[in-house]
Amino acid sequence: MARRVLHQRLRLRKIAAIIGVVIGGYAFSAYLILPALWRHYEHNPTLATAPFVTRTAAGIPGDPINVALVGTDAEIVAAFMAAGWHPAQPITLPSGLGIVESVLLQRPDPTAPVSNLYLWGRHQDLAFEQEVGSSARARHHVRFWRSDAFGDGTRPLWLGAATFDRGVGISHRTGQITHHIAPDLDAERDKLMADLAEAGRLTTTYQVSGIGPTVNGRNGGGDRYFTDGAITVGVLTIGGSVATSPVEQLPIPPAVRIKNQLWSWLRPLLD
Repeated sequence: MARRVLHQRLRLRKIAAIIGVVIGGYAFSAYLILPALWRHYEHNPTLATAPFVTRTAAGIPGDPINVALVGTDAEIVAAFMAAGWHPAQPITLPSGLGIVESVLLQRPDPTAPVSNLYLWGRHQDLAFEQEVGSSARARHHVRFWRSDAFGDGTRPLWLGAATFDRGVGISHRTGQITHHIAPDLDAERDKLMADLAEAGRLTTTYQVSGIGPTVNGRNGGGDRYFTDGAITVGVLTIGGSVATSPVEQLPIPPAVRIKNQLWSWLRPLLD
């Protein structure tokens, strides 16, 4: 009997050791090896030090960075106007009343203000939007923060957070009235870049790592989001000219291509 008990204990210890090795191997791969393989900045190494999540005025993590553009202020404004997007007005009493009227009375307000988010301790330098429907209740929009440090040496780079406002409601975190965003951030990133490309304002695009794959993120209003975690960077045409050649898409590493394929299988299950 004693030998049988001892044998069972040894067997349980062996099983526990195997389980421990499997769990440890999974954790090592999932949290150290694979993320390291997926992180890439070969087309702009300086972006490895960039911040990837905005903040609200209260310091709550906001929308993640998912787009970036290389160009001057004037080139960015011209590109968005050509793509059918409008600059958002600053937040003032008249613009605030205007967006309330737009939402309540179902009236267009294509330049309605957007709330402030912060990067590097300052609110957005530029913001653009594209209404969906008859009011500012639903809209595509993006905020940009300028950085000379991450540019191409002659033009600055603008880090941006693109999201879709699907409706107006109450913030899950603060109880304030706010827009709620749709969860699929990659769809907004890809739409924005497609609009700029169709308008002939992009010469090159490439991707770098941002916050990384996220299936259950939360922004400053408590809204859920998911993303493959990549930032798409677009290089604008010089001087607001129209591109004469197709947009060049720079390659990504093989490990990232595998990650993107896995994410494409997972993405429909997240929405």
